Amino acid sequence: MAVWIQAQQLQGDALHQMQSLYGHHFPIEVRHYLSQWIEGQLWDTVDLENPQEEFKAKRLLDSLIQELQKKAEHQMGEDGFLLKIKLGHYASQLKSTYDRCPLELVRCIKHILYTEQRLVKEASNSCSPLGGMVDSMSQKYQQINQAFEELRILTQDTENDLRKLQHSQEYFIIQYQESLRIQAQLTSLSTLPPADRQLREPSLLSKRATVEAWLTREANTLQKYRLGLAEKHQKTLALLRKQQTVILDDELIQWKRRQQLAGNGGPPEGGLDILQSWCEKLAETIWQNRQQIRRAEHLRQQLPIPGAIEELLNDLNSTITDIISALVTSTFIIEKQPPQVLKTQTKFAATVRLLVGGKLNVHMNPPQVKATITSEQQAKALLKNENTRNDSSGEILNNNCVMEYHQTTGTLSAHFRNMSLKRIKRSDRRGAESVTEEKFTILFESQFSVGGNELVFQVKTLSLPVVVIVHGSQDNNATATVLWDNAFAEPGRVPFVVPDKVLWPQLCEALNMKYKAEVQSNRGLSEENLVFLAQKAFSSSSNSPEEFHSMTMTWSQFNRESLPGRNFTFWQWFDGVMELTKKHLKPHWNDGAILGFVNKQQAQDMLMSKPNGTFLLRFSDSEIGGITIAWVAENPNKAGERMVWNLMPYTTKDFSIRSLADRISDLNHLLFLYPDRPKDEVFSKYYTPPLSKAVDGYVKPQIKQVVPEFATPNPDPAANPTYMDHAASPAVSHPQSYGMYQPMSDSMLDADGDFDLDDTMDVARHVEELLRRPMENQWSGQQS
Repeated sequence: MAVWIQAQQLQGDALHQMQSLYGHHFPIEVRHYLSQWIEGQLWDTVDLENPQEEFKAKRLLDSLIQELQKKAEHQMGEDGFLLKIKLGHYASQLKSTYDRCPLELVRCIKHILYTEQRLVKEASNSCSPLGGMVDSMSQKYQQINQAFEELRILTQDTENDLRKLQHSQEYFIIQYQESLRIQAQLTSLSTLPPADRQLREPSLLSKRATVEAWLTREANTLQKYRLGLAEKHQKTLALLRKQQTVILDDELIQWKRRQQLAGNGGPPEGGLDILQSWCEKLAETIWQNRQQIRRAEHLRQQLPIPGAIEELLNDLNSTITDIISALVTSTFIIEKQPPQVLKTQTKFAATVRLLVGGKLNVHMNPPQVKATITSEQQAKALLKNENTRNDSSGEILNNNCVMEYHQTTGTLSAHFRNMSLKRIKRSDRRGAESVTEEKFTILFESQFSVGGNELVFQVKTLSLPVVVIVHGSQDNNATATVLWDNAFAEPGRVPFVVPDKVLWPQLCEALNMKYKAEVQSNRGLSEENLVFLAQKAFSSSSNSPEEFHSMTMTWSQFNRESLPGRNFTFWQWFDGVMELTKKHLKPHWNDGAILGFVNKQQAQDMLMSKPNGTFLLRFSDSEIGGITIAWVAENPNKAGERMVWNLMPYTTKDFSIRSLADRISDLNHLLFLYPDRPKDEVFSKYYTPPLSKAVDGYVKPQIKQVVPEFATPNPDPAANPTYMDHAASPAVSHPQSYGMYQPMSDSMLDADGDFDLDDTMDVARHVEELLRRPMENQWSGQQS
């Protein structure tokens, strides 16, 4: 169902929130009459941070105006006449508003659509099985909104009291002036004859006594009013502090935690719209109370009355300043984090935002934000407010940016689009720590003026930990450092302390999250997959998941110490699997065609109970980023005996020449994908179509995979290479053999670790040469 149809069915606060999205910047009538067209456009394909995308935005703006004009022209009848005029007016209005800044239109519509979808989703979830969770969220939001309503009532109450106090004080001053006038008259009586003085003095004395008695009583009353008002302000500020703690220390911290987990592939952290609206309400309420306290102070100075009120007002002033200071400094946040694995001499971006910038009119004097890279030690010193002498650990180009205010969304932000780390200064490392374990952070700092320079705040915020690399080959280990930090960092930690060991189920959760995100798949790691990984990590043969639940894994086991008998760590092996799957095997993983996390012995046990020609795909134990085909067949050297064969692992290099599906198609002895699915049923949709016939007189060559004579009655590996790795059944033992291709050297990778096409073609030509050679005694007499 279209979002707009569902949005119109919203009720209560959700409906109010939806309606508040619209105004002069984008009329709700435009959304209504062009709903289908608006929802059909690819707004998300426009990168708002790239000025070069402006032409796309301009095209969308022009199309929107054309659609409006078209809609206007088709209006008929009496009601249609008025609508025709209105829609034509909106077309002109939108053109004049956004013609010079079309990206702002895209930003506005994306904001509207995102918020509508969220409101609709929240409303529908309340009726779904997940309703319990949504209900708890709604309850939490309701509590926050109720607290704001209470704060509004309290603030209005103190405003009313302040006005009464002002009126009472003004009347008191008038009466005080009257007492001074009476006193002046009494003084002037001394110049009159005694008879006149005796005649007038008694009434003046009586009047003076009455006025002075009234003034004494009223002074006490004013003092009570002042104390009562101060006590009400204390109550308001206590509730303000509590509400601010809920929003900043709970909701905002949770958002930051979601942002950190999103760096590991967790769900998106969600928009900041609700948080900003709460922070803006806080700012508005704080500012109103601050102004009230200042007015109360002014009234006290205007009419000093001895008592404790002066000290109370000083405390209130100090408290309200602390509250607003905490709000401003805490809401200066990083909306879009810089990359956590940062390569020198490479362009990167980041966005910082002040959630209360619009309400406090900070944009009236646009602040500048500066970015610097600092070490872990410098970050610790910053949080302790120690003087770091503005030291940095490197040089970032294009590291200054002015904050811009976006009228349509009410956001104040700075978009760093073209930063680049020119150089890095590393600290002395300890023990086994490598450069890819050293953490840095990007420090963003600025200065904000609030209330016409009435208050000035120095603000700073630190990015998530960043690992700096200088070569693509370091990316794997740097990613491990980032993954561990994002997964296991605790809120409020000292930068950037993480536990040295974690429970295995915690690590499983992090690995599964990362795997699904990297492979972009809903099919994560199953319990069987995780048992396989535990067996690999702990060199265990247990098949019981419960046995691993209480086990812990250290950072050294994760990515310092090599696996037994290997020259790579657990993480390096796992990362290789992710990379291979992401680049070449994603559709097959999603189809469930790849079992993957199965060792050689398990594969043998599974296949020996299946018909000949049954095969499965498993990740190589011995090679990073390799996958092998294991299949069951008759032992050609011993009648009536069956055995399992394992083809030499394929890697990214191999799949850059020929895809997995095509390789499986080439091998005619592979018949059924485990347990019993015909291979064409699974893989045929991925086969490369046959080459069309040549039209220019030339025959096009074609690369095909073959397994040459892989078994002889008396196998002699030296004389007749079998081009595969044997994994015989338990009763049969065979020597290890070789792969069908010559080993590919690392020279095939360029300086950045990328695949080199020229060397790839050399290998392809070598394969073609192999294909031209006559071959005899193929598998079952077949050629593939």
